[in-house]
Amino acid sequence: MVRSGERGGKARDGEVLASRICRNRADVGTQQVLQLPHPIPYPLYPASMSSREIEVKFRVEDAAALQERLAGAGFREETPRTFERNVLYDTADRRLRSQQSILRVRKYGEKWVVTHKCLPRDNDPGARHKHREETETAVADGEAIGQIFEQLGYAPAFVYEKWRSEYADGTGHCVVDETPIGIYAELEGPPEWIDATGRRLGVDPSQFMTLSYGRLFEQWQRKTGSSAKNLTFEEIGGR
Repeated sequence: MVRSGERGGKARDGEVLASRICRNRADVGTQQVLQLPHPIPYPLYPASMSSREIEVKFRVEDAAALQERLAGAGFREETPRTFERNVLYDTADRRLRSQQSILRVRKYGEKWVVTHKCLPRDNDPGARHKHREETETAVADGEAIGQIFEQLGYAPAFVYEKWRSEYADGTGHCVVDETPIGIYAELEGPPEWIDATGRRLGVDPSQFMTLSYGRLFEQWQRKTGSSAKNLTFEEIGGR
């Protein structure tokens, strides 16, 4: 999802960027990690919005059959199959990863999006649905943002790619991701909607997973013994 607002003010926007990214989340340490050492003299990107992301993934064996079930359940296609490339940034000691946070630059078709996610203060590790606090905004030049992150001490840590199709039914979203290691779908919306939609699509709740693509890639590495470092079509092969 892309959440963005109007362009912010002047120099003050740069000074408060870090606190905007993870306001009131000091319990997981991300406020300190993302603190900028110096004020930035102009806004990096339009003012962003934060929200609670609730989602699950499940493996898809037959994408065409799932698309038929989505149509039958009242979903409409919002975005046709589009190539997506994601770069996660982190410190040399992988501090964000250890906190289950991400700092991501995504190119989706011709659009760039910057996202920060971290654990909510009331996070339940045993929950069936994945909960994250998400701050996300569109930017004009993702490569320039990446360079700024590197100058602030972050570096590209992991790259993952997919072909994504997006669907919505007015309450939540379903995306279908064709990755180099298989096809996955995500349901994002209220917990009760996720459970009900899963049933309508013929997906048993036992098939739900809360793993990130980075964790799924690690599982695939262990299973296959692959030496690939990133979840990309170039390194792994595929579409």
